[in-house]
Amino acid sequence: MVIGVPKELKTEENRVALTPAGAAAFIAHGHQVVVERNAGRGSHIANRAYTATGATVVERAREVWERSDLVMKVKEPLSQEFASLRPGLVLFTYLHLAAQPDLTRALCDRGVTALGYETIALEDGSLPLLTPMSEIAGRLSLQVGAWALQAEHGGRGVLLGGASGVRPGKVVVLGAGTVGASACQVAAGMGADVSVLDVNSARLRYIHDILGGRLTTLMSNRANLEEEIVNADLLIGSVLITGDRTPMLLPRDRVRQMKRGAAIVDVSIDQGGFAETSRPTTHRDPIYVEERVVHYCVTNMPALVPHTSTYALTNATLSYGLAIADKGLQRAMRESAALARGLNVHDGRVTHGGVASALRMPLTPVAEVLSA
Repeated sequence: MVIGVPKELKTEENRVALTPAGAAAFIAHGHQVVVERNAGRGSHIANRAYTATGATVVERAREVWERSDLVMKVKEPLSQEFASLRPGLVLFTYLHLAAQPDLTRALCDRGVTALGYETIALEDGSLPLLTPMSEIAGRLSLQVGAWALQAEHGGRGVLLGGASGVRPGKVVVLGAGTVGASACQVAAGMGADVSVLDVNSARLRYIHDILGGRLTTLMSNRANLEEEIVNADLLIGSVLITGDRTPMLLPRDRVRQMKRGAAIVDVSIDQGGFAETSRPTTHRDPIYVEERVVHYCVTNMPALVPHTSTYALTNATLSYGLAIADKGLQRAMRESAALARGLNVHDGRVTHGGVASALRMPLTPVAEVLSA
């Protein structure tokens, strides 16, 4: 196969889908790799690092799309890339289609086969390609949340770790998955007063154990949610339903009940966001104030640390990309149920239940695709 790596177009998206080591692995398996010039610059990876592996560096993105059988990206295609989509192309990237109806229709109309990193799932429900970015986003959520709380940004001016004789800030984390657990670790390490809420008691027990009880774990219900929200200085939303839209846990009237100058970091904004007041922002313009609360809703948070994120992403995606290239997509999906669960769109049809449900589109089961 020819594996293509275009430069990302999303605002301030400095990650790249494949490291030189990843390119070398594909080439060692007998495949070709085509990389757009300067695709790795934002991650401090030079063009010559790719050419040294035997990859071809080309000048234009269109050439990458036209020559490739499998395109690996970091983020979903933007509208200016829709013209490059074509029948027979396999697209492998973070898609988050539940919040992207226009992209979903474009993928269907153009006959693309699209697999979402975020929907590849193991038998136990874990998400191996989402986990490394979730870990990074969770750790970053405290960093950007502390920044948003600074008075110059409209925040309360609270230092999360407090000071001698002064109470620490109150951090509330909604969701105890990978993002939530990582956020809790950093918040507890900073000395903040931390609460985490989830509907899964096993996840709460796990976080309680790994942090030695240095936080409060609560079952997520209306009473607990309302009590914690009004006391929060920083509220982090990290709720995820695989492939589906994030549930709306924070209507506008609850945001209105929060402290003046409190901050919300909506890590789940890729899937629509957990707060009614959330709307996507960019690294260039990351925050806004609504209902007297500072909102940070950047849709690609790990791009703040692109070097770390790029290498972590390739570590996770490479084995799946190699399986597709070595075996062809149909055989690779038959032999890997996890990969098959990642199929979102094929031959003009939506194949993921969460996406179909969120966008109210007909569902074609993956089993039907595999039996064709």
